[in-house]
Amino acid sequence: MKSLIIAVALLLSCVSVQAQTKYFNSFDDTKIAFTDEGDGKPILLIHGFINTRKSWENTALKKDLIAKGFRVIIPDLRGNGDSDKPHDDEAYAHDAEVMDLMFLMAELKISKYWAVGYSRGSILLAKLLTKDKRLKKAVLGGMGIDFTNRNWKRRIMFRDAFNGKITAETEGAVAYAKSINADLKSLYLQQKHQSVTTKKQLQYIKAKVLVIAGDKDNDNGSPQALQAAIGKSKLKIVSGNHNETYKTAEFSKAICAFL
Repeated sequence: MKSLIIAVALLLSCVSVQAQTKYFNSFDDTKIAFTDEGDGKPILLIHGFINTRKSWENTALKKDLIAKGFRVIIPDLRGNGDSDKPHDDEAYAHDAEVMDLMFLMAELKISKYWAVGYSRGSILLAKLLTKDKRLKKAVLGGMGIDFTNRNWKRRIMFRDAFNGKITAETEGAVAYAKSINADLKSLYLQQKHQSVTTKKQLQYIKAKVLVIAGDKDNDNGSPQALQAAIGKSKLKIVSGNHNETYKTAEFSKAICAFL
């Protein structure tokens, strides 16, 4: 009997317990899904393009934050995962995705918080840093300086790809999006209306910022240039490429040290 109890306990310890999915209606009644785990200092995790909040599941970062007593809040950005996927331009224009994050913090009655973004999540987080005084510390992961250009060729390339103009550089992303049943029209609109934070605007960020990227990740321009554009910021380069860095223990260790 004792051996059976031990075996069951070991089996249960290996099972990943999924956090309960919650919902709230944002400023325009778009339904946003999110999870909310822990009771400590609130920290917001923002996922990247063609992704959902589940990309943070089983990462070293999420596990370490929970273990260190943080309250970890992870939304599905509009157009992704379990959130609504509107198909009209107005639903994505005027920094709508950033507004969702601000309204989520208001919904949860949070007066002060920290945030980690990765890839496109960092683009939204940069804009959030210019808008929300409640945000005191932030980590911009997997991102360089290029998103500060309104005519960034990479953004335009992916915008066009999800509007039917697929190239050799974008066919893999479109194929992946189809394979996970992502909403292609929404992905197009996300790129079309993606937030732009200029270098001048970055200079006015007052929160403490860590810019972190993999040593094999130059997909989005120079992280060194991004760090140089933000006053109270630090730079950390860790091992990894764009798609894998955020999952690593080294990435988590650097962020936890900064926080």
